[in-house]
Amino acid sequence: MYQNPKKFTESERSKQDKRLSELRDKSKEGGGEKRKQNQHDKGKLTARERIELLIDESSFVEIDAFVVHQNEKFNMSENKPLGDGVITGYGTIAGRPVFVYSQDFTIFGGSLGRAQATKICKVMDLAVKTGCPVIGLLDSGGARIQEGVDSLAGYGDIFFRNTQASGVIPQISIILGPCAGGAVYSPSLTDFILMNRTNSFMFVTGPEVVKAVTGEEVSFYDLGGSDVHSTLTGICHLVGDTEEETIDLSKKLLSYLPANNLDDPPIELNESEENNQLELADLIPKEENEPYDMKRVIEIIADTDSFFELQDEWSKNIVVGFARMNGITVGIIANQPLYLGGAIDYHAADKASRLIRFCDSFNIPILTFVDVPGFMPGLKQEHEGIIRHGAKLLYAYSEATVPKISVIIRKAYGGAYIVMSSKHLGTDINLAWSTAEIAVMGAEGAARILHRKKLKEAEDPEKVLADFTQQFKDEFANPYQAAEKGYVDKVIFPEETRREIAVALHLLQNKRDHLPRRKHGISPV
Repeated sequence: MYQNPKKFTESERSKQDKRLSELRDKSKEGGGEKRKQNQHDKGKLTARERIELLIDESSFVEIDAFVVHQNEKFNMSENKPLGDGVITGYGTIAGRPVFVYSQDFTIFGGSLGRAQATKICKVMDLAVKTGCPVIGLLDSGGARIQEGVDSLAGYGDIFFRNTQASGVIPQISIILGPCAGGAVYSPSLTDFILMNRTNSFMFVTGPEVVKAVTGEEVSFYDLGGSDVHSTLTGICHLVGDTEEETIDLSKKLLSYLPANNLDDPPIELNESEENNQLELADLIPKEENEPYDMKRVIEIIADTDSFFELQDEWSKNIVVGFARMNGITVGIIANQPLYLGGAIDYHAADKASRLIRFCDSFNIPILTFVDVPGFMPGLKQEHEGIIRHGAKLLYAYSEATVPKISVIIRKAYGGAYIVMSSKHLGTDINLAWSTAEIAVMGAEGAARILHRKKLKEAEDPEKVLADFTQQFKDEFANPYQAAEKGYVDKVIFPEETRREIAVALHLLQNKRDHLPRRKHGISPV
């Protein structure tokens, strides 16, 4: 039989309201004013201050604010702060919904226990269900030792969700303090990692363990600081000089990305005056080995001020990032002649293939600018696995089903011609500048091999070599042989590049391509 719900008296209601208000206030205290001040003294913001910078004003909705740990060991039952060292919830960035979690170093050093892990997993689950990006603000001492295997289980649960969400929603990790031990594998499973230049650290084993095991003495910064991961390991995609700048970079990055894998990237029209396309022809030196800055080529062709480079300090011989063409987000892959002549080494292959696979997962067209002399030769390259790493790049381009457009700017030699988004890897539109060279190798090198005997017998080998080199250039070192065979769809003047790309993007906007039926391919990781 239905019964009316109990009605609270005015006095009882007042007590309930007071309790809720008190709990809300307490949950916002974190580890107390002293620990908050310690955080500020280190030049760091608190977990809530970081969320306030990231999320649109008044849009943040906190969940699980009253969660506490359930550990009774090591006198932990006497210390159960609300929230358990992480703030979780959702809000908007530039009006677009996102989920966020921010570790609170003022509570147990932000260490991860069962309750904290459960909170993080909840927002990740909600993000996948609703098709929204998830952003983690990490600042933690690592696993909570007092909770033993429960802490390790919590990390495992997070890693599993990172993997399940991969290619479904964008995942961004912002490192704003220490991230050590098993904790480093969650950001490593996400799509993008940002670090603060001074206070961010990532390493599997800290300086003390390194010294105990190997005898090496190293600082936190030299072991796993932002310089290490932005220049040596390539783990970090973007670095900000301050926390505020780092968070701003994450918001700019998000502006290029769709909410999920079923959504299209946002369109952001730029009403500023277009760059002068006639400048392009003057950028490329006539001498085939003379360097120039490929970034300038990209900046002129793309919408004004829209090029957003990633990993700019790592493997500088290849350039990756996002840009816009008539407001549409595109992924950029480009050889950089300023470094190693634009040759592909094992790091460059990894750097490019990762962005290609991200773009393919999230419906972002891939635009490739080619000026490549080949794969980087050398004992180190071979021993570090250039074969396997180069295969990753081949695999990524071949697997991608999003619109793929390539432009050969100056030269495309040998196997590197194939790997840089050639027609043979399923690229939709292949363009080449009228000055482009497409050949097995450079003209002089080819002449030396083809006419080795004649050069040996010649009275003036230098003149003979010059003649043979010019003959090879005239016949092979141009885009027309490839165009005759349909490997290049169109030979264009440099100033036509932007228009041709825009037309191709419009043509390919409803592209449908399907891979063979299978569980998944086996990438040469």
